[in-house]
Amino acid sequence: MRETSKAPPPPRKRIAVYVLVGAALLLGLGGYQHWKTYADARETQRQQEDFVPRVRTAVAQKVNSPVNLTLPGQTEAFDVANLYPRATGYVAKRLVDIGSRVKQGDLLLKIAAPDLDQQLAQAVAQLGQNQAAVLQAQAQVRSATANTKLAHITRYRETTLAGQGWETKQNADNATANYEVQTAGIANAEAGVAVALANLKAQQATVDRLRELKSFEQVVAPFNGVITARNIATGDLLTQDNNSGSPMFTIARDDMLRISVYVPQSAATGIHDGLAAQITVPELPGRIFTGKVARSSIALRSASRSMLVEVDVPNPDGTLRPGLYVDVAFSIPRQVPGIVVPDESLVFDTRGLQVATVEPDSTVRFRSVSIYRDFGTTAELRDGLQGGETLILSPPVELADGDKVQEMDPAPQHGNTPRRTARR
Repeated sequence: MRETSKAPPPPRKRIAVYVLVGAALLLGLGGYQHWKTYADARETQRQQEDFVPRVRTAVAQKVNSPVNLTLPGQTEAFDVANLYPRATGYVAKRLVDIGSRVKQGDLLLKIAAPDLDQQLAQAVAQLGQNQAAVLQAQAQVRSATANTKLAHITRYRETTLAGQGWETKQNADNATANYEVQTAGIANAEAGVAVALANLKAQQATVDRLRELKSFEQVVAPFNGVITARNIATGDLLTQDNNSGSPMFTIARDDMLRISVYVPQSAATGIHDGLAAQITVPELPGRIFTGKVARSSIALRSASRSMLVEVDVPNPDGTLRPGLYVDVAFSIPRQVPGIVVPDESLVFDTRGLQVATVEPDSTVRFRSVSIYRDFGTTAELRDGLQGGETLILSPPVELADGDKVQEMDPAPQHGNTPRRTARR
């Protein structure tokens, strides 16, 4: 018996099976991809929800050390005198010039004043006449006193004799009248003495004034210093008390200098007499001069809110000169402790100036602050912190109050290992 082979399925059925298997595979792959995408999204969302940013931190420093403040200043001579003529005459001899160093009492200039000399000689002669007038008036007083004494004796004698009948009553009356006249003569003579003495005193004052003016024919240095200006030459005519023009000389004392400094309001309360200062000059590198605050204006200028302070600096060798620009460094004691924070910790937004602090539970808290002074990389705060707070440096823009953060070590040894972690 002949075997018969099994008939193959129709082509259409095989194609349908292939199509169904392929579709099932595609549906399975699509479902897996959809599940995978959903799972990744959920994981991303979970990571986002559980994400805790790591931040750099610093500690707000509470400082009580003096504030170092350097300000520009200008040197000035401790004393400056402009010398004007007090005697009218010609310059007979000039002994100094610009740059001459002089000591107190040194002769600077001789003035020839012949008119003044003649006025003094005339006044001295008039003084002698007044002295003689005083002697004459005093002699008249003595004469009037003697005449009065004689008149008193005569009156006594005449009135006694007239009472006894030996003399007439008329003679007695004449003696009494003569006594009264002589008594008035004493008063008149004494008044003459007073007038003569007054004239003598007035003339003596005139002589003293002229002698004082004559002493100004020799111009001397009022103190130790250097001649900084000379505006006269030998032969020039000088007019007494003419201070409307240029002075004959200008002398400056430079063995001690004043340094004028304008201190801002923020440091004015810490400046006091005796506070040490260090002075440096750009043209003298490496040299430091020391001085002390000697005086201040107390009041601040309303235009600049600054106070004028003068620092006295010894300058025995004359290294410093008046008119130099200098830098003056003060070490000013703090009135209250200061809080110093890095500038990176400051945040300015619609709520104003703030810092972000990290609480012990790693929670972020924003605190409003105000700046007292800015040092460039750090700032001293006026209020807002007490010192010791942990501050976030360069806080992320999306960081909000109440968020949790991780603190990174300021200088990690092995990577940025967080010191403290937490989750919201």
